[in-house]
Amino acid sequence: MEHSFWQHKTVLVTGHTGFKGSWLSLWLQQLGAKVVGFSLSIPTQPSLFEIARVSENMTSIFGDIRDLKAVKNLLQTYQPDIIFHLAAQPLVRYSYQHPIETYMTNIMGVVYLLEAIRDTPSVKTLVNVTSDKCYQNQEWNWSYRENEPLGGNDPYSNSKACAELVTASYRSAFFTAQNDVAIATARAGNVIGGGDWAQDRLMTDVIDAIFTQQPIHLRNPDAMRPWQHVLDPLAGYLMLAQNLWEQGDKFAEAWNFGPQETKTVAWMVEHFLAFFDNPPVWTVEQSALHEAQFLKLDSSKANMRLKWQPKLDTLTALKWVAEWIQAYQNKNINMKDFTLKQIIQFQKNKL
Repeated sequence: MEHSFWQHKTVLVTGHTGFKGSWLSLWLQQLGAKVVGFSLSIPTQPSLFEIARVSENMTSIFGDIRDLKAVKNLLQTYQPDIIFHLAAQPLVRYSYQHPIETYMTNIMGVVYLLEAIRDTPSVKTLVNVTSDKCYQNQEWNWSYRENEPLGGNDPYSNSKACAELVTASYRSAFFTAQNDVAIATARAGNVIGGGDWAQDRLMTDVIDAIFTQQPIHLRNPDAMRPWQHVLDPLAGYLMLAQNLWEQGDKFAEAWNFGPQETKTVAWMVEHFLAFFDNPPVWTVEQSALHEAQFLKLDSSKANMRLKWQPKLDTLTALKWVAEWIQAYQNKNINMKDFTLKQIIQFQKNKL
């Protein structure tokens, strides 16, 4: 990652208090950017945002992405150069319970941000982070490419497909001039990493069980997912943003940033628990809600055109999560320093 590119640029991260947003905000600080964050609230207790003291070297603002006036005021006040849009309702099962909130946040939040960008000449680059679940899942055995049909059965997945369509529409309708904003969307796999306490996520449930020594209840142990350490897709987002800044429309499209391998839920749990003494047992819990059984991303385009490659295989990613959790359990370790240490180690390829 080129430090010289990011130094002194004003970068807005929406959803900066979330798991992925916290990692990205810390990384941007380490690269020398002037980081501004905008988020509804701190989403979990505990949270990476608080544990790693993410707000110390950035401007942190609490607000609602569904508030057009607040979003416009944010951009007018801070005049960002680059925006990473991560603010979202990110949970599939929650979306069944709260479909209106999910659609409002994940679709209208994008619309409001794009409208605010139209009124803010400083913005030159937007990376809108959506999801691998934006594809119409056919339950087939090969990987989804960026040109596959969009869809989604549950409100979360469907809302992310809609967010992709909204972004493409605004790009065609309003950002076509040569000097306009270069806009891309980014689709990653199932990210894991230290500091994720979001509800209804596999690693969160497993880590909670380790802490409490309670059994782990798995809804779908045979489901295949594209698991990846959070730093791998974040590296892709950073590379994409720089290329958008430097070459504009050549990169203003959709991009996959997935891992090279997929693993079952059961494989993930068994191999993660092996890093801990006296691990809990796991059982199967039936769920009536629809969840895709097989999902894999084809990242050939990012490999070839951005020269992006995932660095951490699945087992190494699990090892890094376990090391983060063990450091957190230690109580005497500075978790901001430890988190930054993993970022620096990732950049230096000392894996």
